[in-house]
Amino acid sequence: MNKMKMSLYHKKLWLIMLLPFMLQSCFLFNKKGDSNSLESRINGSGGEVPLFDEVRPGYTQYIPTGMIVVPSGTFHMGQADEDPAATQINFNKQITISAFFMDQTEVTNNQYRLFADLCVAYSGGDPENQDNVETLPSDYQEQVMTQIFINRATGDPEQPTFDDVKSKILPDEKRWLDEYAHHMGDPLMEYYYKHPAFDDYPVVGVDWYAANLFCQWRTFHLSYFQHVVREEPKEYAAPRFRLPSEAEWEYAARGGRDLAKYPWGGPYLRNTLGCMLANFKPGRGNYYDDGFAYTGPVAQYFPNDYGLYDMAGNIAEWCQDAYHETSVPVVWDLNPVFNPPTSDDPKDINNRRVVRGGSWKDIAYYCETGTRTYQHWDSASTSIGFRCAMTYLGRSSGSEF
Repeated sequence: MNKMKMSLYHKKLWLIMLLPFMLQSCFLFNKKGDSNSLESRINGSGGEVPLFDEVRPGYTQYIPTGMIVVPSGTFHMGQADEDPAATQINFNKQITISAFFMDQTEVTNNQYRLFADLCVAYSGGDPENQDNVETLPSDYQEQVMTQIFINRATGDPEQPTFDDVKSKILPDEKRWLDEYAHHMGDPLMEYYYKHPAFDDYPVVGVDWYAANLFCQWRTFHLSYFQHVVREEPKEYAAPRFRLPSEAEWEYAARGGRDLAKYPWGGPYLRNTLGCMLANFKPGRGNYYDDGFAYTGPVAQYFPNDYGLYDMAGNIAEWCQDAYHETSVPVVWDLNPVFNPPTSDDPKDINNRRVVRGGSWKDIAYYCETGTRTYQHWDSASTSIGFRCAMTYLGRSSGSEF
């Protein structure tokens, strides 16, 4: 009996001694044990390539808050009604758009304010008012703010001054005074961006550069939360936020209704009850028939069939593209975009950037899905804001549909 116990004891002892070598041979104590390493993939292949339905597990595309998916499709881009101005700049062209995510509403004052306040803090704050200056966490500053403020010549991080932030990022509130002759814009200049009463109103007074910078910040801000705060692996980062292309914007505005004149599908501006369907200028000197004299809170009118609000009226929206009268027939018919770089030359025609959708001060013509217009990239207006888009990568959890 004692011999049997001793024999079992020796067997267990040998197993314990051999266990490290057995595990090492399985790569469990070696970096090569990573299932994604080349050696593991070679040894696990059985001499074959993976089956067509074998995919790497654990990935679903992140669905950003406030965004919805715009499915892939084909539509006729261009004018959906007569061209009364005889511009001949928007003839119809059939194109295909890949799926993408888009903000349901325009970016609001409250959403933009977080970005702007972070930029002010990163710059060191107002030199004349240092009482309420906050310091950013060092890791956030390193992984977010230094990534969006880059010296173009050297490629190195470049901390902006407060004057830079004030002139290039903060909304130009004086536009409420300067943009209109003999207009009592003081209350809006003073309250529109900063007062809580306007938190859910669309941000205005930001130029094309600031809108793009917001998209860059939003990308790194999300990445920081996922990889630093939640410590998720960095292997599969979410696609970047960006402005929608002109073609994406028009496709999304139509809500799946090909050649629809307005986002709601019909050719009329009122519903059967006589209520306006968007915030625009119904007639000469008439701004209030739609319920708002200026901008209104986002999502006050019915969404289109994709679930997007205010694709006509309220504020016009920046797009990626440069505006050129002949760009539509030149660009490709699959995910077209015309986006040459901007410059500091005021005569550079590529500095004109597409603006779509019409605003609270525009007549109905500019609210049509096919109407094209523009603003210079460094010019802000009380009638122009933006919303973000994100590329849809194709594999998803399915919960966004």
